[in-house]
Amino acid sequence: MYDPYENTPTATVYDVFADTATRLAGLFVHLSDTAPTAEEREEWWRKVMALRDAKRAVPARDREQLMVHIERWRGELARLEGDPA
Repeated sequence: MYDPYENTPTATVYDVFADTATRLAGLFVHLSDTAPTAEEREEWWRKVMALRDAKRAVPARDREQLMVHIERWRGELARLEGDPA
């Protein structure tokens, strides 16, 4: 696996992981708060809880899993924010 954080301590990679999770959770909460229906609000809230659970499940020293989640969550952020990247 390509490591974009090759010269970065794992503790710092964890910080990026945690920050990315926080940004995505914040977006999910916003989408839940502004959803037009109760069903949509509940769906976004389920995503908040699933993200929380995923974040808790990844060990802070598991560099590979940290990077997998960072990439996945950044992709989700880009998609939801309309960024073509």
